[in-house]
Amino acid sequence: MKLLLPRIAAAALAVLPVGLFAPAARAEIAITLNSATFEPLPIAVADFSGDPEVAAGITDVITANLRRIGYFAPLDPATFIEKSVNFDAVPDFASWQSINAQGLVTGRAVREAGGRIRVEFRLWDVFAGQQLAGQQFYTDPVNWRRIGHIISDAVLTRVTGLKGMFDTRIVFVDETGAKENRRKRLAVMDQDGANMRYLTRGEELVVSPRFSPVSQEIAFMSQRMNERTRVQLLNIETGQREVVGNFPEMTSSPQFSPDGQRIALSLQQGGNANIYAINLRSRTTTRVTSTNAIDTSPSFSPNGGRVAFESDRGGGPQIYVMNADGSGQQRISFGEGRYSQPVWSPRGDYIAFTRARAGQFAIGIMKPDGSGERILTESYHNESPTWAPNGQFIMFFSDPGGSAGGRLYIVDITGRVKAQIPTPSFASDPAWSPLLSDLR
Repeated sequence: MKLLLPRIAAAALAVLPVGLFAPAARAEIAITLNSATFEPLPIAVADFSGDPEVAAGITDVITANLRRIGYFAPLDPATFIEKSVNFDAVPDFASWQSINAQGLVTGRAVREAGGRIRVEFRLWDVFAGQQLAGQQFYTDPVNWRRIGHIISDAVLTRVTGLKGMFDTRIVFVDETGAKENRRKRLAVMDQDGANMRYLTRGEELVVSPRFSPVSQEIAFMSQRMNERTRVQLLNIETGQREVVGNFPEMTSSPQFSPDGQRIALSLQQGGNANIYAINLRSRTTTRVTSTNAIDTSPSFSPNGGRVAFESDRGGGPQIYVMNADGSGQQRISFGEGRYSQPVWSPRGDYIAFTRARAGQFAIGIMKPDGSGERILTESYHNESPTWAPNGQFIMFFSDPGGSAGGRLYIVDITGRVKAQIPTPSFASDPAWSPLLSDLR
């Protein structure tokens, strides 16, 4: 099997299966995420052999990824009995069993003639004594971090059954300076905070970046002093910008359709705001809602057939759903407080939201019919939920108030796991990309 890296790298990545076989002793390891007695899986990530710099870096990336999401408990290498693992041999399972490692990741990274690297890994079930996964990659050394993320995704998928989430990027608004005069720039980074770079210079106000589901483009809103609000498209690899439209009054919340061919957004006319859809090919604009209220924050379902949105037509902000043509509008949030910023899960099973009540802001989820509401985290100021491509984790920003600013966090849909994602300065409005290997 061969896979081309998307345009974030020039070199191709060849992916081949790798296998060693040992007799199976029992059922394979697995993590049951919805169990009331859930415990993280003890896993050992053995030092990759080969090129010292690349091998150590990949080992560290895998270990950090698995630890951060809380579903795995990587063991301290100081406890390893088998210090040097022969990648071409079946591991000494007894030594790993003795430190209670249920999973084991082994690998190597070797520089080939011509400068490319060959990276191989295997995932082992220690107590069953069998290999669960194995792959081989050929790529340019510059892609070593991506290889670490791709291996992390392979381990996550094999053990939990979830789609990957590590080989992804985050676009967000970087904020520097005093709180009353913040400089705001669009920035992009890997999902773990590495490889950050700026996409805008801070010469304009930028808010609400959103990833295209199918390309390296983002949509965002910008405004220069004394100019109209503009919705722009930006290719994060080439830097090419394209203005979708200049709008005379308030515009907010651009959101791509699942096929990347349309953008839904809210346009204000007078004291009202309604949801419109813009066809990115023809540039035609279609009105979707028509009320004497403020309708905003549209979010498409994964199949594009429905839209969740926020409306104050009932007296305060609540969440509604409708068909993509505007028909069948119905309210789905009925709890105490103000509900806003609905975002449909990539799996289609939940809608994430922000709830404000009694001076606290919560990030929560509910099913598309409004049932099963669950608050995942609550504090002084939480906003802007965005889904990981596997629909298991949500990123958001949290601002403690005072002279401080926002920071980025992830939380899983059980509410058990919460972790901060490092950024060099204050951050807001995160948008999580699809898996990079899924992008054109």
